[in-house]
Amino acid sequence: MTIGTKIAWDDTVLPFQLDLPQMRGRIARLDGVLEGVLKQHDYPPVVEALVAEMALLTALIGQTIKLRWKLSLQVQSNGPVRMIATDYYAPKVEGEPARIRAYASFDRDRLTREAPFAQIGKGYFAILIDQGKGTQPYQGITPLAGGSLSACAEAYFAQSEQLPTRFVLRFGKSIEPGVSEHWRAGGIMLQHMPKASPFAASGPGNGDILSASDLVDGEEGENWNRVNILLDTVEELELIGPALPPTDLLVRLFHEEQPRVYDSQSVRFGCTCSADRVRQSLSIYSQKDIGHMTTEDGMVTADCQFCGAHYVLDPESLGFEANQGE
Repeated sequence: MTIGTKIAWDDTVLPFQLDLPQMRGRIARLDGVLEGVLKQHDYPPVVEALVAEMALLTALIGQTIKLRWKLSLQVQSNGPVRMIATDYYAPKVEGEPARIRAYASFDRDRLTREAPFAQIGKGYFAILIDQGKGTQPYQGITPLAGGSLSACAEAYFAQSEQLPTRFVLRFGKSIEPGVSEHWRAGGIMLQHMPKASPFAASGPGNGDILSASDLVDGEEGENWNRVNILLDTVEELELIGPALPPTDLLVRLFHEEQPRVYDSQSVRFGCTCSADRVRQSLSIYSQKDIGHMTTEDGMVTADCQFCGAHYVLDPESLGFEANQGE
């Protein structure tokens, strides 16, 4: 495999469809995106792993939705990692890359040596879709459960969308000769076409969260199980290693299912923060409130949690009273 081919597949999401079992999916590899996200912060390794997993989920899910603007994933918990937030911004023009940003809020003193997901306590996993001006934002929430962020996403799709969904994700530090150590991630999202079994709405009947197996039965259930058995054979290096193109991996996994691929979507790290957006967020405050935010130097400062940008603003230009005076 040439270096050019490797680079072509890094930071891309490739949509595909399995014709025989009527399923669709996405396969993604992230490299520079994670570098852009993680280099902004001094996260401990367990937090980096959670942010990497969340960013990969965001890339896979964001590409499945016909977005005009933004998809957001959020985790809120009472554990050492209090919050993880990611945003996926759809391309404004066809052919342009989508943009992803992410950050985590955590209590460093409460982190343990347990697995990354163990740093998240009780709380919820949320998906928010904002199609832009003139539309009503959508929000779906499911409890944190299942032992991983990908399991939480699977539960969301089963519970809120009633779509059997499976994620296989791998991520970690990449060590290659002549290349500095950095995070890489790769994953596959598999989803049954929108056609759930008639008893799905009633759930399993025991108060538990719905799972994919609750949504399909009969021939659909057999197809779902067979394709997932094939998906279980994927190896870590096939997902995050630089040697195997995603198209070859799909043929290796699902050649009998007649896979078809579509145009890939490139993704990049990108933040939408700006001085004007900071002013807009502070426009709800009075001049008295702004005065409490003003530093000894007579300025108001703000830092972007996603990209680390630092803004220094004149307090006279902030708040709803300043806006009225313009």
